[in-house]
Amino acid sequence: MSLIPVTILTGFLGSGKTTLLKRLLTEAHGQKIAVIENEFGEENIDNEILVADTEEHIVQMSNGCVCCTIREDLRETLADLVKQKKAGTLNFERVVIETTGVADPGPVAQTFFMDDEIAESYLLDAIVTLVDAKHGNQQLDARQEARRQVGFADLIFMSKTDLVSGDEADALAHRIKHMNPRAPQKRVHFGEVPLKEVFDLKGFNLNAKLDIDPEFLKDDNHGHKHGHGHQHGPDCGHDHGHDHAHGEHCDHPHHHAHDDDVKSFVYKSAKPFDATKLEDFLGSMVQIYGPRMLRYKGVLHVKGMDRKVVFQGVHQLMGSDMGPKWAAGETKVSKLVFIGIELPQDLFQAGLDQCLA
Repeated sequence: MSLIPVTILTGFLGSGKTTLLKRLLTEAHGQKIAVIENEFGEENIDNEILVADTEEHIVQMSNGCVCCTIREDLRETLADLVKQKKAGTLNFERVVIETTGVADPGPVAQTFFMDDEIAESYLLDAIVTLVDAKHGNQQLDARQEARRQVGFADLIFMSKTDLVSGDEADALAHRIKHMNPRAPQKRVHFGEVPLKEVFDLKGFNLNAKLDIDPEFLKDDNHGHKHGHGHQHGPDCGHDHGHDHAHGEHCDHPHHHAHDDDVKSFVYKSAKPFDATKLEDFLGSMVQIYGPRMLRYKGVLHVKGMDRKVVFQGVHQLMGSDMGPKWAAGETKVSKLVFIGIELPQDLFQAGLDQCLA
């Protein structure tokens, strides 16, 4: 049996998750999807489309989808679904897990890496976060869970943009981009999203394509007062002709009204890494800061290797793999992006500098 792709759907109450899930469970889209719903949600979809008070926690929908509510542990629910699929009592091709509005998607994502039985059956595809344009700023200000959901995302849908001005939507998009530069953003009407935009995003694939928007927060108002010899990364659009890059320091007047604790920074170097030093350094940082490191990913130029090394992590879990060979004439540059809560950027910067060969 090939691995079953899994999408984690997250977002605060009112962001459009329910609309999206109802579409999954009722529309004739020709895909057999199992939706797993956390039961602690304030607004359960089963009130409207599932039979209330049923003893059975798995309900077959008319379009071939399956809806499960988690009454026990997520791991058990996933194991149970696989067992029934193998036995031929349930037929589904993919799984969507809806986390409650206040959930941290991190532990849900970790389930797919830490548990051998689950890892043998499922492949985590992506974390998709919905943000409500009308209430998003307020939720990001007030709730760290909302900021974490943005930090974890592989793709962000901004819903209800018709309820705010274009400038307000742009300002929110800009703020989100600062928190998570690697997740593309799409604006949608409420939760009405084409399914092909939700599935097979391969956000957890270890591939050599590191998606950081090259226009990441390009702004006209800079006022750099750095006075040290680094190149100030993808948010500035300046090339100072040096080795390194920084993600978070440009003075954007409309951004600094929100000093979010979830931030991102990018590190770049044309010098190769010493593999042993880098492994030791990242290992120690993950030990100390792992709970605050939401997502991190990189394509590495390692001394003595003719291939790219790709790595990524969630919290304390980190994995790496050999990527393709550097192409003839391709500039060998290491690029790493870190997204986390109050991470000490200067410490990471200095430590990574020390790992260069």
